Amino acid sequence: MGACMALCSLASCVSCLCGSAPCLLCGCCPSSNNSTVTRLVFSFFLLLGTLVSIIMILPGMETQLQKIPGFCQGGSTIPGVENQVNCDVIVGYKSVYRMCFAMACFFFVFSAVMIRVRTSKDPRAAIQNGFWFFKFLILVGITVGAFFIPDGTFNNVWFYFGIVGSFMFILIQLILLIDFAHSWNEVWVRNSEDGDRKGWFFGLLFFTILHYALAFAAVVLFYLYYTKPDNCTEHKVFISLNLIFCIIVSVVSILPKVQEHSPQSGLLQSSLITLYTMYVTWSAMTNNPNRACNPSLLSLVSNISSSAEPTPTSTPGTVQWWDAQGIVGLVIFLFCTFYASIRSSSNTQVNKLMQTEEGKGSGVEGEVGEDGLRRVVDNEEDGVTYSYSFFHFHLFLASLYIMMTLTNWYMPDTTTQAMLSSMPAVWVKICSSWLGLALYLWTLMAPVVLPNRDFS
Repeated sequence: MGACMALCSLASCVSCLCGSAPCLLCGCCPSSNNSTVTRLVFSFFLLLGTLVSIIMILPGMETQLQKIPGFCQGGSTIPGVENQVNCDVIVGYKSVYRMCFAMACFFFVFSAVMIRVRTSKDPRAAIQNGFWFFKFLILVGITVGAFFIPDGTFNNVWFYFGIVGSFMFILIQLILLIDFAHSWNEVWVRNSEDGDRKGWFFGLLFFTILHYALAFAAVVLFYLYYTKPDNCTEHKVFISLNLIFCIIVSVVSILPKVQEHSPQSGLLQSSLITLYTMYVTWSAMTNNPNRACNPSLLSLVSNISSSAEPTPTSTPGTVQWWDAQGIVGLVIFLFCTFYASIRSSSNTQVNKLMQTEEGKGSGVEGEVGEDGLRRVVDNEEDGVTYSYSFFHFHLFLASLYIMMTLTNWYMPDTTTQAMLSSMPAVWVKICSSWLGLALYLWTLMAPVVLPNRDFS
């Protein structure tokens, strides 16, 4: 009896996994809008690939694989069995490059296929919202094929693809943080007007002060540990300029003219952007090849002089994905990916930048199942709530960003089989922080400069 019930339950999930229907009445799907569930599942594909990449780059993984008899070339052997697998490719930075290459190809293809899908009645919408099992098989197939790519120039070429894609993704992260801060401020201000005014106002004030305090502390630590009196000129310029730019956007956000046109703007958003800018600045400085200006976290904690550390030219660097800035980058990435999947924003400027039109849809409620729960409902019959193509392009860029984050933005050196810090990574991050601040400044100034346009 139990086996029969299990088979029936499995059969009810087939329409979700293999069918073209967008999981409307499937008992294995949660009660939610179709647009949200689809984005969450695609994000899960990306997170699954990220997890596999992290496992592949773990230290000692190749050593453990070589202990498997008859598996790795040069490892333990079985009499009569020839070891066929090149474990140098399936672990380390090479495996991360290939895994992220597969994910990037997968999402880029979907981005191209889903261009100009307007409603869920478009035949391509069925591919977007269904056939999950087959899409997973496609991703697995691309991944397997990627590991057969010969080294050659692939690693170096894909590094520069990663640099450009990560630059764009950092900007998208900043836009999402701006949107999150706007939504956060809007909800708490509304709650303060409807309920305990002092409590909600104190909450806004507390987090604003906390963000600025952390940013100020970061600036002090940067000057102490990432600059030298007679060295590290670039770092001094980066820190000083970003500090000045953050002060400017903070002041602009509370100008009477800006507040008149954009009442929702304020110091909470500016404080969060300031803190994120300081993170990007720190992340950039940790990629400086000059070890005198880039002390390791271990040396900072144990008070070891960075001058005693070997230079990259004498001892080629190795990839350590657990580096502090890499871990922070992963946390921010996870937050932004999840937020992009569930966001429902009233910020028109951000919606235009992110190609979303939240609030648009059929408004039909899901049918209630026997267990009393509403099932996934197609809320896009009258119009999609987000751009399918841009969402996949966002995940395409996220794949490249993950690749660079897990390898600490190091440049592969095929002659020494090592990963080395590079100045291009430094400039990409710094320029993205400047452009991000410029975008935020534009969101503040646009309603003032163009008063005849609707930015509400």
